[in-house]
Amino acid sequence: MIQFRQAGICVFQSALYQTTASVIDTPDLVLVVDPNWLPHEVQEIVSYVDTIKGSRPVYLLFTHSDYDHIIGWQAFPQAITIASEAFVNNPDKQKEVDQILEFDDKHYIKRNYPIQYPEIQIVIRQDEEFLSFGQTRIRFWLAPGHNADGLFALLEPQGVWLVGDYLSDVEFPFIYHNIEDYQMTLEKASKIANEAQPKVLIPGHGQVCQHIPEMGKRILFSQQYIDAALRHASGEEVFEEEALLAQYDFPKGLRSSHQDNLNLIIKSNSKF
Repeated sequence: MIQFRQAGICVFQSALYQTTASVIDTPDLVLVVDPNWLPHEVQEIVSYVDTIKGSRPVYLLFTHSDYDHIIGWQAFPQAITIASEAFVNNPDKQKEVDQILEFDDKHYIKRNYPIQYPEIQIVIRQDEEFLSFGQTRIRFWLAPGHNADGLFALLEPQGVWLVGDYLSDVEFPFIYHNIEDYQMTLEKASKIANEAQPKVLIPGHGQVCQHIPEMGKRILFSQQYIDAALRHASGEEVFEEEALLAQYDFPKGLRSSHQDNLNLIIKSNSKF
């Protein structure tokens, strides 16, 4: 279904995990971001793009390599792909593909396109790298922490900030990769919000945000969550888990992810 729509921006939201997929169209291009999940949902995005693209080129951006965010790649076989260098060098490519295949097999799902790890044509290697297409510019920042190959993208002059699996209103931070990298990525997020003043923030899960103060609150909450988790891991205080989960609509689904975060942080601390 369409969660959010205004001139040049259409954000689709899956029934699964409130996962978003975005289509941004400018006079110069159509940018598709993380098309997902179920076959009819992916097809809705394909049909929308086919309706609006005209003669403009279609670019396909992957904010990171989690299997739910790459699942719709081959539904856009003519699109020019964009992702981070770490995405290209991901040592677990087959794992991501296997997760898609397992999901589809478990739920008896058939797709009308092959399941493969995306091949990337435009590789982003560093912060503040940008691509220009006529009057449209896309700025990028590497965003590891959630996983190793995350990427922030900001479309200018539209002010659309694509953040992948960060700054969600329906999830606390999910830390699959590295706590220190996650903290540095939040620092980048704070700088982007303050200096670039985005007009629209689109997270990988949950609701679009159009207000800078709310963006700041999401960044601050993520920082506070990580600080509390670190204090818990060091034995300074007990994490108030029930108070955390009570803030969300789906606490049972989030409980194991919170415990995984704590386990990763405790394991990381034990190495020093």
